[in-house]
Amino acid sequence: MGIMPALASATGPAAVGALAGAAKPDIKVKARAAATEFEQVFLNSMFSQMFAGVDGDGPLGGSGGAGVWRSFLVDEYAKSFARKGGIGIANQVYNALLAQQEVAAQ
Repeated sequence: MGIMPALASATGPAAVGALAGAAKPDIKVKARAAATEFEQVFLNSMFSQMFAGVDGDGPLGGSGGAGVWRSFLVDEYAKSFARKGGIGIANQVYNALLAQQEVAAQ
């Protein structure tokens, strides 16, 4: 049920090796996630500065609580942009992280 069929029939050293391989984290997946998160933080900062001077009519203008709601909107903008490819920062950070891992492995 919770065990993969290939592991359910394996016993002894083969099962231990399969479990160790299944538990091993994928460096590329972690690097991609870290790079995307870095770009999201950068975009959040950029959008926060962009909206800092916005006042006036509309759903985000005028009232004292607008700043709180604006921060939520800016955060969602940053997440959305980063998930859809962003502005290219994540790719550069991803490549740099992989290069750093290769150097550290030597």
